Amino acid sequence: MFNHESPIRGETFVTRKITRAVAAIHLGRQQELFLGNLDSRRDWGHARDYVEGMWRIMQHSEPDDFVLATGEAHSVREFVERAFAGVDRRIVWRGAGVDEVGADAASGAVLVRVDSRYFRPTEVPALVGDARKARDILGWRPTVTFDELVTEMVAADLARFATRPYTRKGGAD
Repeated sequence: MFNHESPIRGETFVTRKITRAVAAIHLGRQQELFLGNLDSRRDWGHARDYVEGMWRIMQHSEPDDFVLATGEAHSVREFVERAFAGVDRRIVWRGAGVDEVGADAASGAVLVRVDSRYFRPTEVPALVGDARKARDILGWRPTVTFDELVTEMVAADLARFATRPYTRKGGAD
C-alpha cells in the first residue's frame, strides 16, 4: 500500500502536519508552518479506499501480491497549496531552496517556511505506485481524489480545533 491518508493519520506524518497547521493558522492559533523538501512527490490516497482494496485482496480465491496506489504523484508543495485553498487562501511561492517561503497571496504574510532540519538525508524524489493488477484482477480503483482527501483532512482538523482547547504555542492539546 502506498501512502494511505485520512483525518486520523498520525500527527507526525507530513500530511497531518500540514492540515493541522493550516487549521491552526486559519484560526489564528499558529503563525507559520515549517517543512523540508517541498518538491518531494508522493502517491497519496485515502485510507478508506485502501481498506476496500485490502478487503478485496482477502476475498480473492488465491494468495497473491497486489499494489494499492492511486498512480498519481503530488508534491508537498501541491499538498500545502490545496490545504490552504481549503480555508480560502492562495499561496504564492518566493525564493528558492532553504530561503523559499509560501505567502498568502492576499495579505503577503509568510505562512510557510523551509527548514533544513526537515530534509531527509536519503530522500526519494518521487514514489508512485502501479495498481493495474489490483484493478484488473480485483476490480479495485481509488474513489477519493487528491483534492477531496486534502479538503476532508483540513475540515477534520478545523473541527478538532473547535472542540479541543488550545493549550500550547503552535498547536492544540
